[in-house]
Amino acid sequence: MTVSLPLVVVLGIIAWTAIKFLGIRLWVAVAIALFGFYLAHTVLAPAVESGTQTGVRIVNGGGK
Repeated sequence: MTVSLPLVVVLGIIAWTAIKFLGIRLWVAVAIALFGFYLAHTVLAPAVESGTQTGVRIVNGGGK
């Protein structure tokens, strides 16, 4: 069975869990999200995208 969830939903669940159970403050979660948007518009964006795609491929069992 394959479940398809948008990335925003998955990240929202992770953020909620971190706030609820790890004691992360809401402003820290917001700051991390805003930093992610900022990072997406820098020269590091292609490296982050490549690393993310590789990580997803590994988790999905696609190998190389």
